[in-house]
Amino acid sequence: MTAAAPTAYTTRRAVEESDLAACFQVRKDVFVGEQDVPEEIEYDAYDATAVHVLAVAADGTALGTGRLLHGEVAAAKTGGDLTVGSLGRLAVTRQARGLGVGAALVRAVEEEAARLGLTAVDLHAQTHALGFYERLGYVAYGPEFPDAGIPHRAMRREIGAA
Repeated sequence: MTAAAPTAYTTRRAVEESDLAACFQVRKDVFVGEQDVPEEIEYDAYDATAVHVLAVAADGTALGTGRLLHGEVAAAKTGGDLTVGSLGRLAVTRQARGLGVGAALVRAVEEEAARLGLTAVDLHAQTHALGFYERLGYVAYGPEFPDAGIPHRAMRREIGAA
């Protein structure tokens, strides 16, 4: 890869095993490698049923990922409302930051949520990222809480079901 970060990229639902492997590698690089999240808590049982999205550069390089929990597994994170999905594990590689990849991934998760008939998306934002999510229409609620030793706040955005 050249010194200049790639600027042409697409987002898609990760379905193939190679896409899922790329999602997990981005998460490992960002959360485990950069943020010191223990690897044994980074991957969980939710990964098997979650909708994963992937941002890929024109040359095939994985740039970022996110996941959407829905149904019963999301209800524990969203106050029991089955019409609300839970966005999580949003990660963008160091070389792709500042290109709009994170925002594109959030919108891709929202599109998947709308396809599933959900009416809103919740997330648990690291407090340093609150402004990023606010710019995308998310509203913080509830008190700050720790997750993997990192301060977070719950946020929600209403979406229109497809």
